[in-house]
Amino acid sequence: MTMSRRDFLEASAAAQAAAATAWGQAAPPFHDGPASPRFSPVPLEGTVSLEDLAKARLSSDLIQAIPRAPRGSCVYWGIPFQVSRPVLLEDRPVSEKTPGLRAEWLVFLHTSDVKPPERDERGFIRPMRGEGRLGEHVADYVIVYADGSEAREVIRRRHQIGMFRAIWGENCFQAVAQHKPHALRPLHEQPSMMVDARGTGWGRAETRAVSADRSPWNNWLWAWKNPHPEKEIAALRFEPKAAGAIVSAVSAGNAGSQPLRWRTRRKAVLKLPEGLAFDPRIDAEGRRRQIQLDMGQVISVEPRRIYPNEEWAGSYNNRVPEISGRELVVEYASHQDARFHFWDGSSLAVAELEKGGGERLTPVRPATQRVTLRVVEKASGRTVPVKLHLHGEAGEYLAPADRHRQPNPGWFEDYAPEFQHQTWHRCTYIDGETVVDLPPGTVYLEVSKGFEIRPVRKVLEIGPGTRTVEVAIEKVLPWRERGWVTADTHVHFLSPPTARLEGCAEGVNVVNLLASQWGELMTNVGDFDGRTTLGAKDAGGNGEWLVRVGTENRQHVLGHISLLGYNGAIIAPMCAGGPDEAALGDPVGALLMEWAERCRQQGGVVVLPHFPNPRCENAADIITGSIDGVEMTSWGSLYAGIDPYSLSDYYRYLNCGYFVAAVGGTDKMSATTAVGTVRTYARIPDGREFTYDAWKAAVRAGNTFVTYGPLMEFSVDGKLPGSRWEMKAGGGTVDVAWDLASVTVPMSKVELVVNGEVRESRAIRPDRDSGHWSVKVERSSWLALMVRGHYHDKPEIIAAHSSPVMIRVAGSEFFAAADAVTILEQIEGALAYVDTVGTRAGDEVYRRIRLKLTAAYRSLHNALHQRGHFHEHTPVTRHGE
Repeated sequence: MTMSRRDFLEASAAAQAAAATAWGQAAPPFHDGPASPRFSPVPLEGTVSLEDLAKARLSSDLIQAIPRAPRGSCVYWGIPFQVSRPVLLEDRPVSEKTPGLRAEWLVFLHTSDVKPPERDERGFIRPMRGEGRLGEHVADYVIVYADGSEAREVIRRRHQIGMFRAIWGENCFQAVAQHKPHALRPLHEQPSMMVDARGTGWGRAETRAVSADRSPWNNWLWAWKNPHPEKEIAALRFEPKAAGAIVSAVSAGNAGSQPLRWRTRRKAVLKLPEGLAFDPRIDAEGRRRQIQLDMGQVISVEPRRIYPNEEWAGSYNNRVPEISGRELVVEYASHQDARFHFWDGSSLAVAELEKGGGERLTPVRPATQRVTLRVVEKASGRTVPVKLHLHGEAGEYLAPADRHRQPNPGWFEDYAPEFQHQTWHRCTYIDGETVVDLPPGTVYLEVSKGFEIRPVRKVLEIGPGTRTVEVAIEKVLPWRERGWVTADTHVHFLSPPTARLEGCAEGVNVVNLLASQWGELMTNVGDFDGRTTLGAKDAGGNGEWLVRVGTENRQHVLGHISLLGYNGAIIAPMCAGGPDEAALGDPVGALLMEWAERCRQQGGVVVLPHFPNPRCENAADIITGSIDGVEMTSWGSLYAGIDPYSLSDYYRYLNCGYFVAAVGGTDKMSATTAVGTVRTYARIPDGREFTYDAWKAAVRAGNTFVTYGPLMEFSVDGKLPGSRWEMKAGGGTVDVAWDLASVTVPMSKVELVVNGEVRESRAIRPDRDSGHWSVKVERSSWLALMVRGHYHDKPEIIAAHSSPVMIRVAGSEFFAAADAVTILEQIEGALAYVDTVGTRAGDEVYRRIRLKLTAAYRSLHNALHQRGHFHEHTPVTRHGE
């Protein structure tokens, strides 16, 4: 049996209603915010108590919902009501006296019983007015003036009144559901990791907004503009035309326009007094603790971002703003006559705010000017994908019309093309042209595209005639023209087209999008087909910006391994050994090196991600030659640089002669990480066309460097990284040449690392430098180049690092006993794990796994002994049988 979209939505509504009851939804009376002083309840005598309503001729569904009907003092849409004895319309008119009443508007809180449509013998409905019975005449409401004149309004279903049980797709045209719309918290902001107080789970919360028209008992608010507000209203008369309408309450007041119609979003800056901290909490109905609106809704409240606007054009790309401790940016939607209500009981009219406000609340210019923004390549004039940031004078983020105003930084919560640097600096990715609503006045723009194009920070002046803004970017570093291509070896969750957009906008030629498993969650599996490289010429692309789906195969203790660009069937299971990576109860059914072997057999490249952790089996994998690259990882930090911890682990393998290329990957799993924050540069040999296969070959060859921004070319006697060559006994002197450039992170120092030690170091110009050293090599050695750098307000980091050149000097070997012992101890740990607490897949699998680990262990153990190094170690025997 299949479920239609409508059935699904109705089932969801029913589930929400049930959850609301189960979680103790706030019982009537109900206030969805403060009451506007512009309206007052109109006393009604009514015809029946809520308790006796159950005895009336009404549907069983309505009778069951009566306990959830509002009662007492209530506030809906900022309008106060007093619900005591409703007016039940049955078979005769009902009059309610209203002596002395004068008002521009009357607002009715009313609803009607459900009335299923009538079907013929074949199940069809004629005439077809839907379940909401569109246009059905329910009643006439009559204003009786003191002078004897009357005003009458026809009350029709789905116009002025709806049914008590809201039906998806059958909303009213002239009335609104009793609860005003409100903001929702995404999951990472909710107090519970499962649901909030109204049963809102992950998917629904990602919308950040709810219409709130799915109450167990749904009243409708209809506002009637009094045609003679100057006259006294002596009475209201309700004339039924169909049974089952219920008028719960009436409110009367004055408003400059339809009181239930809000205007578009606006913003203001709220200044908190000394000693009062920002309280970000909101309740299940979207009500905030420190600021609320009556005839409107506060959408969001965030600390104000303080950018260096005065020096914007000269400040650096992706710089995180300062965060105000006392000023908050408030986004809201409201009626023109709404009032803000503050924590101390005071209030401020929206109209007063928008005239200039006061000391506490000041307006932000509304973004009402629709502008087409184009970013073009200076040399060709073509539009190009870029990363884009815009903000206004108050620091408010200005998103394109098809992007989030509040990008979601939560893990696996959103996969839109956006970047949020350290939560506060918000950016999006565009394909070269976008439409954005901007405020009149000054707007601050930032555009960037990778490490070879100079970032642009520009101040725009938006006037009444501004319809188009064009920004030109210029490529200033020719590394791509020299044969270098860029890659991110480690990205999750994005769709392949989104990954391609972000990669192109960040100047990343190759994005490796990795399917994986997270307990019972499988991600990107449907994107894997084992053959397609999105963006390749044979797939209809231009061949310059590529996305290939591989897998990250993972185990909680033994480690993780990235299998890139392999062909054929997916290498499964993708995870093993239990949570967090595999499912509870999944055994250790394979080793990383077995996954690596299958990957290579299927034409792929094998990388150890976020090296060196998890630190377990990867030691055995490197010494058995199963690995093509070790990955330096950034996650969300643009300023941390390459971790010396990671390099320390990498160096010990190089010291023992195990060559592995250095690669860069972000492990992007949310908007807090940008594709290519740290990236791999790999050089395609002269004369070979850039393809994904060519990139794989370049990584295997090892002519790579990892960078956060600075670019390099590095050689030893003309030989490139990844080269392995021999010198005669006694060694000799080699010429180490380097060429460096950066348009992002300013460089400060270049260093030559030889066998894990800094042999040479030199201060360099921040943007471009080159040089060479003559270095004596007396024993077998590896040499790599390291670049340090930093922004003026940040600490120095390792900003780039090359793969090594390996020189074997006759008569000496690559071997460092102290490092070899630590590697051996790590393999001992892997053996101990599979012998003791690792869940076994069966005796045969256990024996196979143990045999492979033991072989790796013994190869290094024997090498130590052959060189006369004896050490204390844990015997390689089976434990925990």
